Amino acid sequence: MSDISLGPVDEIPVGEGRAFAVDGRQIAVFRLRDGSVRAVDALCPHRGGPLSDGIADGRVVICPLHSYTYDLVTGAEVANGGAAVRAYPVYVDDGGQVRLTTEAAVNG
Repeated sequence: MSDISLGPVDEIPVGEGRAFAVDGRQIAVFRLRDGSVRAVDALCPHRGGPLSDGIADGRVVICPLHSYTYDLVTGAEVANGGAAVRAYPVYVDDGGQVRLTTEAAVNG
């Protein structure tokens, strides 16, 4: 496994997501209101909606285009029976850097 630094957690506003290019993939990282971070593929498989622009809470993100809902831990689509996205292990290190583990995707 390899960890990649995506930058300071402070660059992601609380309650929002940001998209990052990692190894040819677009990955959305969310900084949740409880202080945790979550990461999933940045594009909705339904119609390519930008998941990083979606509404996220402690458990799911809602695609801003057609309201498909993805579990931020597993990547499963929970409302419409659609295809899942990959979920990635992500954490904030002691220096405040967001770190993504790329080879251990939860799904896909």
